[in-house]
Amino acid sequence: MSTLWAAGGVCRRPPALRSGDTVAVVAPAGPVPAGQLDRGVARLEEWGLKVRVMPHVSDTHLGHLAGADLDRAADLQQAWLDPAVAAVFCARGGYGCQRMADLLDWGVLARAAPKPLVGFSDVTELHRLFAARLRVATLHGPMPGTGAFADPQSVEHLRRVLFEPTSVRALPLAAPALVAGTAEGVLAGGNASLLASSIGVPGYGLPDGCLLFLEDTGEEPYRLDRILTQLRRAGVLQSAAGVVLGDFTDCGDPQALADVMHDRLAGLGIPVAAGLPAGHGKLNLTVPLGLRARMTASTAPGAGALVLAQPPLSARAGTREGPAKAGGGPMGGTDTRSGKDEESCAS
Repeated sequence: MSTLWAAGGVCRRPPALRSGDTVAVVAPAGPVPAGQLDRGVARLEEWGLKVRVMPHVSDTHLGHLAGADLDRAADLQQAWLDPAVAAVFCARGGYGCQRMADLLDWGVLARAAPKPLVGFSDVTELHRLFAARLRVATLHGPMPGTGAFADPQSVEHLRRVLFEPTSVRALPLAAPALVAGTAEGVLAGGNASLLASSIGVPGYGLPDGCLLFLEDTGEEPYRLDRILTQLRRAGVLQSAAGVVLGDFTDCGDPQALADVMHDRLAGLGIPVAAGLPAGHGKLNLTVPLGLRARMTASTAPGAGALVLAQPPLSARAGTREGPAKAGGGPMGGTDTRSGKDEESCAS
């Protein structure tokens, strides 16, 4: 779909974290609640990380932005280019990443070594651009300035992805699939409304044959109909090898929501899985984007799985990657219920 995507869209994996690493917190989108961020920073420090909160994280602008566009962009760029920073955490979503994305110097950012970028919701735009422009895999996961960082299971899953990536190779698909089947491709996507609202910007696109992950919050079924229709009219849905539905939180009547999903997605001729606990729900598992995976969509509840071809992060010097640990469920490992092991989606 875009000339920015080449070689199948597979991205470089950043290295895993170690205790003692320095990480940065940036606020590329909405204002950050101070108390919530303090608690999130404390949790990162409990992991043995040294946390650097970037200068403009506490700023506000126009009431709905965490500071001026140039300042938010400068914080992110400085954190990404600093070789002493091992990972960058977005404090929260809201709105604002689209406003500052074109202020980043992508040529300079591309020369920096890859590192984990963590965030979700409005950060979907950064996930898309870091994959397309930098060829760096990113992590769709809980942010330290949000309530998601208060959920023990969500935060523990993120910690394992960051520090013990070989133990997290499978994600559960707990709900019955809209369309059963299997598919392989590069994981891409995120917040559905953000993906739709970026259509038309220069170089927009997701990798052909991707596994398209979608989630959202606060969108009534008729608005989700419009969002999915826009993605369909733009060819985004048709270019995917499979669709993986995460949480659609506070999105109106559940039956009306299910009807819209079936109407807009079931006729694509590709597997459509459901029940990935990721997005704006209480349990927000970390989803690696930009990496190859295999999805098994099943109409039997709990029988599906999303299995990564590789660990989400690469081994640091002095360590090596081993096989995934047995055992499925929401915390990862090889999902034995699907009958597929970690090698089943190797390219």
